[in-house]
Amino acid sequence: MTKILVTGATGVVGKSTVEHLLKKGVPANQIIGLSRKKENLKELAAKGVEIREGDYFDYNSLLRAFEGVDRIMLTSAIAFTDRFTQHYNVITAARQMGVKHVVYMSIIRKEGSGRIIPEVTESDRFTEQVLQSSGLDYTIVYHPPFADLLSFYYSPNPYEDGIKVPANNGKMAPATRDELAEAHAEILSTPGHENKTYSLGGSYSISFSDIAKILSEVGGKPVSFITITAEEYIDGIVSRGVARHVAEFITAWVLAIEGGEFENQSGDLERLLGRKTKSFRDLVETSLVENK
Repeated sequence: MTKILVTGATGVVGKSTVEHLLKKGVPANQIIGLSRKKENLKELAAKGVEIREGDYFDYNSLLRAFEGVDRIMLTSAIAFTDRFTQHYNVITAARQMGVKHVVYMSIIRKEGSGRIIPEVTESDRFTEQVLQSSGLDYTIVYHPPFADLLSFYYSPNPYEDGIKVPANNGKMAPATRDELAEAHAEILSTPGHENKTYSLGGSYSISFSDIAKILSEVGGKPVSFITITAEEYIDGIVSRGVARHVAEFITAWVLAIEGGEFENQSGDLERLLGRKTKSFRDLVETSLVENK
């Protein structure tokens, strides 16, 4: 009986991965959700999923949590939290406990790109190297920007404020967190994914100027699009009470989008899902219906 453990099961991607495993027919008693606090996963526990406590920084807790586990979904740690140590601990503990296969979610990088996104790129590369040299079977899934969180990069009220970003027509191929989690579940629950990498760009490419046009068309109100400097963008975020280092982190993502870092459409995600991903227009139209 294969035991599958999903780390970060309190987060959106981790929890959704567990839920998709259940939808795919994986018995609940073969799924383990990892959290620093068991009480945070009561909803999954109620569905029969086993809950284990573990902290990426607490190596011994990981050893206990990985007992009898065959496959691990390593949900990447958030930025500004020493991802190097956390990911190293998970992979090393997995190897020590006899885990066979680890799936890691990284961020898409354009082939040949030297771009460094602070708090992400270097720790992703490190984690991939540790995993590939660990002797474990591995799968690396490269994530694009989340389609359901693109509004994070512009004003909460674009119909009044417009979209003002340090970008023009640079394209990305986003996908929703739920679609990516479903792909994780497919990889975890089916054979043939060992020692492979997948680039999970969505089916539709889009730029910030395209987003302004779509919002205008769907909402029936004009949304202006204005290209501003990176410094102006940072200052605008800071003026809303966000720490400057976080504003700089967000800006690095927008500049990467403009530079085409996330525009790869390999078709991997469509093949794993068996369908096309949702477009940004789909998401906006659904949101308008839900909010009426």
